[in-house]
Amino acid sequence: MSSTPTTPRALSVRPLPLAGVLRPGKPVDIWFKPATSVVVSAAIPNLTLLALGRLDLVMYTMAGSFCALYGHNLPYAARARALAGVVAGMFASLAVALVTASYTTNALVLVAVGALLAALQKMLCDATRIGPPAHLIFTFISSAMLFAPQAIGQVPGHLALMLGAGAVAWLVGMAPALVRPHGPERRATARALYAAASYAERPEHAAGRGAAAAAVHAAWQSLLATGARSEARRALERLVVRAEVALAAPGDADTEQLRAWAHGLRGAGAVPRPPRVAGLDDELLGVEAELATGRPSVWRLVGPGSPLLPVGLRTFVGCALAGYGSLALGIGRPYWALVTAASIYQANVTLTWKRGVQRVVGNLGGVLVFAAIAPLAHASQAALVLCCLAFSFGAEALITRNYWLGSLSVTPMALLVTEFTRLQGTGQLITERVVDTLVGALLGIVAALVVTNRRAGDRIEQALSGAEEARAAAERTLALDTPRSAALETARRTLAATLVELRAAADTAAGEWWQRALPEERVLAVEQSGHRTLAAVVRRAAAEEGVGRRG
Repeated sequence: MSSTPTTPRALSVRPLPLAGVLRPGKPVDIWFKPATSVVVSAAIPNLTLLALGRLDLVMYTMAGSFCALYGHNLPYAARARALAGVVAGMFASLAVALVTASYTTNALVLVAVGALLAALQKMLCDATRIGPPAHLIFTFISSAMLFAPQAIGQVPGHLALMLGAGAVAWLVGMAPALVRPHGPERRATARALYAAASYAERPEHAAGRGAAAAAVHAAWQSLLATGARSEARRALERLVVRAEVALAAPGDADTEQLRAWAHGLRGAGAVPRPPRVAGLDDELLGVEAELATGRPSVWRLVGPGSPLLPVGLRTFVGCALAGYGSLALGIGRPYWALVTAASIYQANVTLTWKRGVQRVVGNLGGVLVFAAIAPLAHASQAALVLCCLAFSFGAEALITRNYWLGSLSVTPMALLVTEFTRLQGTGQLITERVVDTLVGALLGIVAALVVTNRRAGDRIEQALSGAEEARAAAERTLALDTPRSAALETARRTLAATLVELRAAADTAAGEWWQRALPEERVLAVEQSGHRTLAAVVRRAAAEEGVGRRG
């Protein structure tokens, strides 16, 4: 264990940044997949309701259609389970909202229920790591339904509409498996190869090392989630090991070859087969041991003592303050303020502040887009449906470049959805949305500053200890005269995973606004020693495999 002195307990306040908050970035490589999926998933039920003259039911089918936004990075076996879980979570959220709305119209109670649902949705999405758009869609649907007129006798039918649309979303999300069954794993492996090549060219950059380590870890997570080990998956595993070797020993890496393999993973052609070398056995010893290792239960992550409790409390307080602040101003739709507050909460206060700024700018721009498009959308019911579908595509096309750009489409889409039951005054909708956006963002950020997440500092201490223990265990394995290949493989994977966790914990804690000073030098020292040990494990595994073959 390290003899580094105990972390100082001095408190520090970090400035909240403005530079670069609105700067567009590069879109993710599969932005068109969620964009297309949500359009197809929404078009089928929406056009059906249009033909039946029942567009007043669109909000319930949209709840199911939005489920198509999730799971696009997951292998299809894991995606099937994840999408089923998303549909089940949406069903539960909608059921609570509809039943509550059918029994009370007391706005104070409805805001409290909405804030509690938002906190639970945030914690569950973080615990399951479902990925974007995370809790936001659940909160948007459940909060809106809390304030929609409802009779208890209507609830079963409305839930059935949601389930029907959710089933369509599940089928749409799984459909690409028929054409490219290993597409997600191939993309994850390609990202790992590209990231490893970039790091190998500039190994002095700590950020590049962290990004490459995270990409390699994500590739392993993708492969380990697939279950059956087909020949294609075995080939992908060998490629990820090559990326891992480059990460551990960048000076020996062939960056052009790494990029060539990554390029070969595009499309649906055969997976590149790297030549067999010592230490890279087809079976990749230790992978089965990883498959047998259970993941932490969701209950442990959201139950008593959970590291997510401060985030849940922050979400509850912020959403409640926003909802009640909107009510105090006499706004007829307090759920917009509530959803605004819920949407800004990220891993730490710095990221929350940035998202708040992006949300305000995007929403203000979005209401201007709504004002421009409203006359066209109001021309007919068909035009209203088509405008919503277009904005749903635009939201996913833009949101990965920067959240505020996506909000330029999300905001008019959300406003148009409210008009499926009846057309409303454009000026009133715009005024209420602007006020609720400002109230929700302001009170949401206030709650983030007041409800501090001191557990972020505790988490980094735990991550440091875990990385040091994993490194010590790897060193003990290396000290053996003839360590078993499985032991070396387990040491390698455990150490790699703890280093990724350490980087994630450090990034999260670095953005908290008010907390004890971070042990930045200790983090850097543990990362450096961990990567040196990881390199030694890789080389030792290759040497032992070579001895075994010669013997």
